[in-house]
Amino acid sequence: MNNKIDVSGPWDYAKTSTFLSQIEIPIRVASSGSRGPIVQSLWFDFDEDALWCATQASSILVKRLTANNEIGFEVSGDIAPYSGVRGTGVASIHPELAGEVLKRLIKKYQGEDETDFSRWLLSRLDKEVAIKITALTLVSWDFTGRMGN
Repeated sequence: MNNKIDVSGPWDYAKTSTFLSQIEIPIRVASSGSRGPIVQSLWFDFDEDALWCATQASSILVKRLTANNEIGFEVSGDIAPYSGVRGTGVASIHPELAGEVLKRLIKKYQGEDETDFSRWLLSRLDKEVAIKITALTLVSWDFTGRMGN
């Protein structure tokens, strides 16, 4: 088990890590601001001790994380039987890693082939930042036993 991450729920670190590494759905990130919380969906990648996302430097999420870097999140599908991982973490902004992270995310979600969408995302690279979420508390949940399969 990775000592940097607090894991609870029915899954151990290995199963939680595998889930986060292999699933190809967006993460829902909750941030706080002066007008209350907001939930936003982003592509993400997991690398054993951190979740990584990318977004535009001018986004509301970056503004909120600059003011308050504590976040909540959930990664779960919407097809039964339901399972997933939710948790909390501390976000940091990394403009210098935007290209590396965005390319990893494009490969994960778009595949190896260049697409119009991937070219468009990369054309805005000078305005992107990477978001690294650490100090993770991960809570798995799995209704497979109750719902079948």
